[in-house]
Amino acid sequence: MGRHKAILWGIIMLAAGMSGGRQAEAQTFRTYRCADGTQFIVAFYDDDKRAFLQIDGEPVTLAKRLAVTGARYSGAGITLRVDKTGATTVKHLKRPSTACALI
Repeated sequence: MGRHKAILWGIIMLAAGMSGGRQAEAQTFRTYRCADGTQFIVAFYDDDKRAFLQIDGEPVTLAKRLAVTGARYSGAGITLRVDKTGATTVKHLKRPSTACALI
């Protein structure tokens, strides 16, 4: 009887591990270089509406804001805009908005 319990317990644990394991969330990382020399990395996750930036050596989380076209994210004095064609601009540290390109 003890052997059967051990086998049954092993099967239950294996099934729980397979069904309870969370799949990795899909993510997109992009690296940009801007006209004013600024470089930054931005990450987007499927289940999250925020943008996660690494700019000027600092991590910054930007909340998604209302935009007429495309997407706009802002927070901590930084605004990131991505229009529907993919054109991207960033404004930070009280500098004017500058165009950025994927690298």
